[in-house]
Amino acid sequence: MKFNTRLLTLGVVLTFSSSAIANETAESLFDTKCSICHSKSRPSDMSKVLAPALMGIMRHIKMSYPKKDDAVKFMVDYVLEPSKEKAICMPQKIEKFGLMPSQKENVSKDELTQISSWMFDNFPSTNFRGMGHGNNKVIR
Repeated sequence: MKFNTRLLTLGVVLTFSSSAIANETAESLFDTKCSICHSKSRPSDMSKVLAPALMGIMRHIKMSYPKKDDAVKFMVDYVLEPSKEKAICMPQKIEKFGLMPSQKENVSKDELTQISSWMFDNFPSTNFRGMGHGNNKVIR
């Protein structure tokens, strides 16, 4: 009986460790592949912003794709093959920042799936509200 309890304990520890490592890996991938343009928090100097912050991006994605699988599928497709027709952000964002360039050469589909899943699970923060345009709907 002790042997089975130890195996069960080891299995639980490995499961949680694997989950934590996967989450850390996805965030590390974001930091390496995406954070050069997209910040994880509200930028303090808006004059140096190259692209919308992650919290705003995820707010719009979750408004259009509330189910994680659908959101991840959309993000993977959009990042690899962006177009104005697919864009779900406000048109003013495309005017300000331009259309996101394809990341086909910078990130694999598998990496992007990991990053997108992590983004969906962690952003926007609880009670995040958008900045104006009449829609202050809280997403969670």
